[in-house]
Amino acid sequence: MKKRDPLFRRIIRDKFEKLLSETIRTGALAVELPSGARCVAGDGSGRHVRIRITSWKALTRIVLYPDLALGEAYMDGELVLLDGEMYDLLDLIFRNLTVDEPSGLSTLTRRLVRLFIRISDYNSPARARRNVAHHYDLDRRLYDLFLDSDRQYSCGYFEKPGDGLEEAQLAKKRHLAAKMNLKHGQRVLDIGSGWGGLALYLARMFDASVLGVTLSDEQLAISTERARAEKREGQVDFKLRDYRSLTGRFDRIVSVGMFEHVGKRSYGEFFAKVRDLLADDGVGVLHYIGRTTAPYVTNGWVRKYIFPGGYLPSLSEVMPEIERHGLTVTDIEVLRLHYADTLRHWRKRIMANRMRAVELYDERFARMWEFYLAASETAFRYQGLVIHQIQFAKSVSALPLTRDYMTGNEEELRRRDRIPDHSQTAAG
Repeated sequence: MKKRDPLFRRIIRDKFEKLLSETIRTGALAVELPSGARCVAGDGSGRHVRIRITSWKALTRIVLYPDLALGEAYMDGELVLLDGEMYDLLDLIFRNLTVDEPSGLSTLTRRLVRLFIRISDYNSPARARRNVAHHYDLDRRLYDLFLDSDRQYSCGYFEKPGDGLEEAQLAKKRHLAAKMNLKHGQRVLDIGSGWGGLALYLARMFDASVLGVTLSDEQLAISTERARAEKREGQVDFKLRDYRSLTGRFDRIVSVGMFEHVGKRSYGEFFAKVRDLLADDGVGVLHYIGRTTAPYVTNGWVRKYIFPGGYLPSLSEVMPEIERHGLTVTDIEVLRLHYADTLRHWRKRIMANRMRAVELYDERFARMWEFYLAASETAFRYQGLVIHQIQFAKSVSALPLTRDYMTGNEEELRRRDRIPDHSQTAAG
């Protein structure tokens, strides 16, 4: 007689099969359970994906905490891909999920979610520094495996089909500079300057004087090396500083990929400081990951392993704070699938260099990054994540009355920036 699974395991199996059938409606996913039994879901169309869950502990956690446990199971080798890659699995899952906030959430649960956002997303200077170090102070050789030669770790701008990563990242800098309407010799503040690529581009193209601030020791070291290699130490200054400690006035303020780390409770503080730092006739551009849905918490796995303290706001959470702090929104652009395409390039590059990632860290770390890039790409394709670019000013007359100047600025930059726009010695 066939031995039956213990009651608890039968319950977990039933719950998992229900979760699977409710999630995967199109496509085909086959799952081998720890008992050797096989579950199949979907209508059989499209790419077939087959996986194995090797332990009941992992299966139980996936049933109870799918957002967190799926990635952990893959990192720990308890989710094994038998047919297909991790991207194929996540693409299948996210294609089948709706973008909207889960309909099963009660009013009380929604209120608790919003309370959690308010409580958890305050980033003091010390906490902000720790959060940045967690992700950005990794071995610089890791980022060499997948970033472009200018080390742009933010969404590229794909102007036409077939553009590669290098072209898209150069186009992104050009697009931002055009929106800044930067004039020769102006003073610029770059909040969250990363490895220095945008600051150096603005210095080259406009002879701008640029202050770039970061909380990452590793990014500071590399960006300083780059400025020195280009002999721009007096023109481009990089500092390890929290934006809240800055003083002075700037003609232009730009921030790319940093606002996600500010924390919702600090939005007012951020825009108050930007207002104080911006010249009366100045212009600012904010570029960050947002969402097209109502406010919701950041994925648990991402918060734990990739971006502790990170939060991706809806536009409705950002606009009131801009309005309350004496700034006028002059332009908003939503970049939809540009980040999905950027992440596809990063994912393919790091997969081509996967063994080097293992050598730098270990297999679990490589699996974590594989899952992170694949999950992020699918979230931008199917789950309502986008890039918001918000242009703002203090004065309604700070910019031309039509948007033609943006196109003109981009065309002028495109004629000038086809020369190498970075130091080849900088990637280190």
